Amino acid sequence: MSQHFLLSSKAKTLRLADVLRLSDAEAEMAFRKIRWHQTAGESVCPHCGGLDAYLNPRPNKTTRYRCKACRKDFTITSGTLFASHKRPLRDYLAAIAIFCNEVKGKSALAISRDLGLAYKSAFVLLHKLREAMAEEMKGRVVGGEGKTAEIDGGYFGGYVKPANHRENRVDRRLAHNQSGKRRAVVIIRERDGKSLPAVFRSEGAALSWIKSRIAKGTVVNADEGKSWNDLHSRYEMKRINHEEAYSADGACTNMAEEFFSRMRRAEIGHHHHIAGTYLLRYAQEASWREDNRRVANGDQARTVAALAMGRGPSVDFGGYWQRHIKSALPA
Repeated sequence: MSQHFLLSSKAKTLRLADVLRLSDAEAEMAFRKIRWHQTAGESVCPHCGGLDAYLNPRPNKTTRYRCKACRKDFTITSGTLFASHKRPLRDYLAAIAIFCNEVKGKSALAISRDLGLAYKSAFVLLHKLREAMAEEMKGRVVGGEGKTAEIDGGYFGGYVKPANHRENRVDRRLAHNQSGKRRAVVIIRERDGKSLPAVFRSEGAALSWIKSRIAKGTVVNADEGKSWNDLHSRYEMKRINHEEAYSADGACTNMAEEFFSRMRRAEIGHHHHIAGTYLLRYAQEASWREDNRRVANGDQARTVAALAMGRGPSVDFGGYWQRHIKSALPA
């Protein structure tokens, strides 16, 4: 029997202990090389793109640069997801390492204890890392001629607690007995390829999105749910009735089901509640973890750090709580 990837030495290329031993200067250099990899860590002005900047430290001696071209100040994290950070850079590297080491997810409460953060700070930090993961999925189209994709949907949120006494309980499957907060996570997963999640009110509401994200010529596998019937006009479809079998005649949605297995385990074992406003972020995290489940933890951490440093400030959060204004490049 072959060894599971996570048990092999190939999966373990980064140790948290090594990250925590970094000095401030070493952590800063690590971020410089991640953000400005094209110039081997030499600073690039985020305002004008100038390459001629000099050190202009803050009064507290923390690193800051001033561009000779536009005369504006900036730091290593200016204009990134970590803009206006208040923790040492080493803590952010440690948070990324801890987050990537967890196979099914990491709760904000746990990481707040690991790094000595306030719960809200940990909550925002993890959601910013989920935003970074989502960068890889922007504009993604899966499938193509000769390729196969699977689609499936799962419902999250809107839980209605049953009454204590049996005679007072209602049929929670009926619309008028539901809370209206229940949402469908729809996943498109290419076999031996990437996946793409989205959130809708129902599976049927996802049809136009599915058509825009699955290339023509793709063989699409789905279950017998009537929501997918309209896809027959555009794709070659293979349907599987799960009441009869998990796979039959070459049709199955096992890879899509794997995604929901990971997401359900993250919900039950770590987060306990992943519905509502941030449901899409949790779905994107589960999708990213599925796509990178055979990638070494060191490579995962470097990828997430690069994605976080390569995009602008958070669209979900400003400062330490929910964002209500448009992102702007900080000085």
